[in-house]
Amino acid sequence: MAATPTSTPRTSIARTAARILLGLFLLAAGTAHLTFARSEFAAQVPAWLPLNTDVVVVVSGVVELVLGAALILLRQMRQRVLVGWITAAFFVAVFPGNIAQYLEGVDAFGLDTDRARLIRLFFQPILVLWALWSTGAWHHRRLLRSSGEHLRR
Repeated sequence: MAATPTSTPRTSIARTAARILLGLFLLAAGTAHLTFARSEFAAQVPAWLPLNTDVVVVVSGVVELVLGAALILLRQMRQRVLVGWITAAFFVAVFPGNIAQYLEGVDAFGLDTDRARLIRLFFQPILVLWALWSTGAWHHRRLLRSSGEHLRR
């Protein structure tokens, strides 16, 4: 039976493994935000952001913990797709911090050269794609478009 936007397609072992790995990555990052690497994450908060730096670090750490747990624990495809889009949006939302770290020349996480900070910027789009692919979010959107369901909404 072909997968339709309303059915639950089978998830490949590779997607499942990638989703769980991303979830574990986010759980580790969230834990680091709240514990041993707080100052490293604080260095990435842009100076122009009109919020308390520590609050930004704590909130982003909590968001990472929630997203990581959701990526690992949610079983229904509809839920995984939603979490995939939210996770991708989160990675886009924190990208200005990575750009600011590069532009301001802030050392953190061993990124102590402009070259290292620049190379890191290219990994953020990979995280966005990883979130969308591993949760089936991008595939689900393509199914919706091909079925014309987006026109009926």
